Amino acid sequence: MTSTDRVWMTRRAYIRLQAELAALRAKPRLEVPDDAVDYDANRMAAERVRSAQIRRIEHMLANAVVGEDPPDDGVAEPGMVVTIRYDDTGDTETFLLGIRGTEPAEIEVYSPSSPLGVAILGARPGDRRTYSAPTGKELRVTLLAAKPYGAAIDSAAGRLPA
Repeated sequence: MTSTDRVWMTRRAYIRLQAELAALRAKPRLEVPDDAVDYDANRMAAERVRSAQIRRIEHMLANAVVGEDPPDDGVAEPGMVVTIRYDDTGDTETFLLGIRGTEPAEIEVYSPSSPLGVAILGARPGDRRTYSAPTGKELRVTLLAAKPYGAAIDSAAGRLPA
């Protein structure tokens, strides 16, 4: 498994994906008759979506790095809770670099493949990066901190690592 195939996630996310996969597999497969011309196009499309979702989850689970925090070296990478400053406004934002939709709602999650995620991957505190927002506007950010998820959540009042 190469580093680009690895998918960092919490144990909670891994268990949630396993349950989602089991539920998707438990649904009966759509049997398409030989004469599919008259068959419901919506049902066929839904089956294609379901099959694609199964493949996506299988790939993520097969390449999962579960609950293993990255090194506490301050480098922005998947599994790190990062704090950035938007240089034009001075606003700060803290979020987990991980897989959207698999992590608990207790912290915002940005994908490492999102424009911001790509921009800050490999950054160290003090590094400035530029990325294009979905609107096309160029935004400049500075990485203020990057902490492993477990350590960041442990230090947050009343929160436990997943």
